[in-house]
Amino acid sequence: MNSPIFNTLPADHGLERLGPETSMGALLLDSGKLKPEDAERVLRMQKETGIRFGEAAVRLGLVSEDDIQQVLARQFSYPYLQKGQAGLSPKLLAAYDPFCPQVESLRAIRSQLMLRWFARGRRALAIVGVDPEDGSALFASNLAIVFSQLGEQTLLVDANLRAPRQQDAFALKPRQGLSDLLAGRADLDVIARVPAFIELSIMPAGTLPPNPGELLAREGFRNLNTQLESRYDVVLYDVPPFQLGMDSVAVASRAGGALLVTRKNYTRISHIGRAAEQLVDAGCEVLGSVVMEF
Repeated sequence: MNSPIFNTLPADHGLERLGPETSMGALLLDSGKLKPEDAERVLRMQKETGIRFGEAAVRLGLVSEDDIQQVLARQFSYPYLQKGQAGLSPKLLAAYDPFCPQVESLRAIRSQLMLRWFARGRRALAIVGVDPEDGSALFASNLAIVFSQLGEQTLLVDANLRAPRQQDAFALKPRQGLSDLLAGRADLDVIARVPAFIELSIMPAGTLPPNPGELLAREGFRNLNTQLESRYDVVLYDVPPFQLGMDSVAVASRAGGALLVTRKNYTRISHIGRAAEQLVDAGCEVLGSVVMEF
């Protein structure tokens, strides 16, 4: 048995009787939340009271409810982070506060997309903001996290070659990315795994090119999308806002589908209609729109 709790504590401490709680104790020890002597105190209380291991640890003041929730998340393959952990942007609520109302809404959107798009065998989707500062990049990054938490192999591609956001959001070191790959200066090694979320990968924008629209309109981008769809369950493209040019249309037409992102009391209805019309004319299916409020 390689579990840290068995390697650290002598066999005569009654760990054999923990049963399903062993993994809870092992994970708390492994994460540094409990010391071996603390685990002994928890075991004694558990034996005396008959309560669960995690509850006993909380009653003794050795761990917090948040610590227990994190361990449960690991046990049920639902990873998330505690505040400040991993250095990601605090705006990634799906990473740090996955049970808040905003993320519940994200999961509802995820369910709709699974039923209406990905269940049809589609793999790629463009997240298209209508206007600048509408929050589409933030929406895309959080949506990518909740897809990965579902167990879907998820790739978030930062296709905003004008003002990329995802490298900073996920605390990635400067590296080559999509633009370098499309220019023939890099390969799929530009994709970075997010250590905290095993099913999530990021393709950063890379070097900012002088001709982003032309790069994204090339046939090479269609070929790249085909490769990515063969490797991942979900490929999400974060693109520049529609009002800034045709980059978003070029990407969405390759992906085949788009979800429009608008901002409450900010985005004009006429802008939404024009964006939807041009996307459809380009052969893209518009699945609907979401409203950001901040």
